[in-house]
Amino acid sequence: MGISASQTKATGRLWTANLRGTEAKGNGMKIGFIGLGNVGGKLAGSLLRNGLDLYVHDLDGALVDAFKARGAKAGRGPAEMMAACDVVVTCLPSPAASAAVLDEMLPHIGPGKTWLEMSTTDADEVRRLGAAVIDAGGSAVDCPVSGGCHRADSGNISIYAGCDRPTFERILPLLTVMGRRVLHTGDLGSASILKVMTNYLATANLLTLCEALCVMKAAGMDLATTYEAIAISSGNSFVHETESQLILSGSRDVNFTMDLVLKDVGLFQRLAETHGVPLELSPLVIDIMRDGQRRLGERAQSDRIIERLEKATGLDIRAPGFPSELIDDEPEAPGAEVRLRR
Repeated sequence: MGISASQTKATGRLWTANLRGTEAKGNGMKIGFIGLGNVGGKLAGSLLRNGLDLYVHDLDGALVDAFKARGAKAGRGPAEMMAACDVVVTCLPSPAASAAVLDEMLPHIGPGKTWLEMSTTDADEVRRLGAAVIDAGGSAVDCPVSGGCHRADSGNISIYAGCDRPTFERILPLLTVMGRRVLHTGDLGSASILKVMTNYLATANLLTLCEALCVMKAAGMDLATTYEAIAISSGNSFVHETESQLILSGSRDVNFTMDLVLKDVGLFQRLAETHGVPLELSPLVIDIMRDGQRRLGERAQSDRIIERLEKATGLDIRAPGFPSELIDDEPEAPGAEVRLRR
């Protein structure tokens, strides 16, 4: 699904865009990318597709081989990649994985070296790791993404960047290769705080959509009609336009698993507790997703949470005509910074 004009306007004003990849290539920048999974592989693919000098590494050798076949260079490990590259990107499944990789890279970090952390991680941990990079003379940026794997694949995903302003301006040409809309969120760690908030909102929306679809089916409403009714209403959302389609098609494969949902919502809940905000919905979201794991498996796709209600009601929340996978139909275009409304 492409983003509608109204959604585009709502993201804020877009600021000067570079021709995609031109400035990064013109500077002879060498990029290392560690972590070629569901999101990382697609972000790295945008760098490769746009002609950047790319080194890749992953514990799964088959993923590395696939990138080599497309023209990337294989990095032998994090230490070698940081020594050889100007910028090393990590996109890994946990804070512990990022910490282990950074420990290997740290001896090779100095002036002119930049670490981009594109994993969804804990803000305190990325600040701790980033401080070590900065103390060694390098630069550190937390750069989580938002918008789904299909938009990471097309280069149209949104990117948050937490760092000082000079570092942001230096890496913006690289970020606009991987993403359509790039927001400078403030200091290191600020992007990670915003990212877990957005994943909490998306998960809460997913659960309300599951309930809405089940109630409409029980009330005798046609589910295709229900989908369109939501899509043209004040209840519409990005989650509806993407994940509701996967629920209704029956594929329920959004490339995001329940363990990752619980990691992110758990980080949001911990943030609230740290700052003394007594949340009511967030603990319920966590309980529901944990129950989904017990019933469906720890790494079940998050959209399968609908199956809890299907089992409880005996209803089948599927309808013909919906896609089994998401494909971004918005053409790839140069990215740009989103300027705040002041």
